[in-house]
Amino acid sequence: MELVLEVDDQDAVTKAALRRIADDTTMPADERTHAEAAVTEDTAEALAYLVDPFDLVSEVPGVDLAQASWSSEHVEYDPDSPEWDLDEDDGDEDFDGEDAGRAG
Repeated sequence: MELVLEVDDQDAVTKAALRRIADDTTMPADERTHAEAAVTEDTAEALAYLVDPFDLVSEVPGVDLAQASWSSEHVEYDPDSPEWDLDEDDGDEDFDGEDAGRAG
């Protein structure tokens, strides 16, 4: 699964993350200070505080979340560009990264 998001209001995302951190009564003060700095400096960090991968799939029958990771990059989105064809596969790679369609 791959999820692509467009953040059109970075300030709103940051403020929402700061509210979530402030509402977390179990977070130690030093961790809170670190979290507030992280979400203020990086919108991807703010988003990570707001979106829980487990919550996204926990109600899907037959799916168990084995691992989740975050990565982000700033890109210019052009929906008319062939590079943004969401129906296109990323290639013929199997799970270990080797080409599935080639004989070795």
